Amino acid sequence: MAPPLGDIAHLGHVELLTPDLDASVRFFTDYLGLTENGRSTDGARVYLRTWDDYEHHSLVLTAHGTSGVRRTALRASSEEALRRRVEATEAVGRPGRWVEDEPGLGPLYVTTDPDGHEVALYWESEWYRAPDGLRPGLKNQPQAKPGHGVGVRRLDHVNFLAVDVASNGGFVHEVLGARPTEQIRLDDGRIAAQWLTFTSKSYDVVYTEDWTGSRGRLHHIAFATDTREDILRAADLALDTGVFIETGPHKHAIQQTFFLYVYEPGGNRIELCNPLTRLVLAPDWPLVTWTEDERRKGQAWGLKTIESFHTHGTPPVPVIVDKNVDNNRADS
Repeated sequence: MAPPLGDIAHLGHVELLTPDLDASVRFFTDYLGLTENGRSTDGARVYLRTWDDYEHHSLVLTAHGTSGVRRTALRASSEEALRRRVEATEAVGRPGRWVEDEPGLGPLYVTTDPDGHEVALYWESEWYRAPDGLRPGLKNQPQAKPGHGVGVRRLDHVNFLAVDVASNGGFVHEVLGARPTEQIRLDDGRIAAQWLTFTSKSYDVVYTEDWTGSRGRLHHIAFATDTREDILRAADLALDTGVFIETGPHKHAIQQTFFLYVYEPGGNRIELCNPLTRLVLAPDWPLVTWTEDERRKGQAWGLKTIESFHTHGTPPVPVIVDKNVDNNRADS
């Protein structure tokens, strides 16, 4: 089993695709409170950061014909750690390529998980220096807190949709060194969802079964808030500004995360979460497995998982909903 702090230090950033770049940028800056930190020369990519991130960007928005996720970047804990993980991916037959195509970062090794999601590993990273007007009052804080929007603190996790949860979770665990902390096992033995961590957080990456049979799709990305009250305020702000609320605020049974799910204008699902008080500090943490019957009970306080949670993913694909299928068997 990989140590709690292994060769991957943390989730670095995510690149989202959007068919409405301007509207998506407004959502992330005006509603969530991220700061724009540059654009590509052609204007097709916008780099955004949360106020507590030390790196150049936490999120890349890329203009595209549809929604979805392109790249998830993971920072290694050293140059040697990066080399070990590259060797490990190539040893299991998942070779990649080296690129230098993002500002503030050195070389990235780009490969894919078994489902086809693009994963980039890197070490060299430029520390952010706040310009005048964004300098914080405390020297141990990268940037001043935003005075508008939700003011999310950091990118928290990514939830991928996958045809085979077990094989993808196995890749992240065995090759990249994450630890699985919780999972859902269906009555037929199939793993329907799995949560994994690279850090002392309870999870950084999630895989959820894609009922459409498609590959490489996204369920959601999540941003952490300072408090639960921030999520309640986010719900009010969404109501006032026309942001679509899918479900919440409520509390997950799995991982106990307080949550709100909304859609950004490009169609991608975004979670606002407050998992900051729950850490996995035990080096011998036992994998918690939830049964299909236990998931029928819904969320922590009884809220049933809504149908769209299992039918909406990006990019969108046609889906036929089987009314005989229990939609509470997996959630995240």
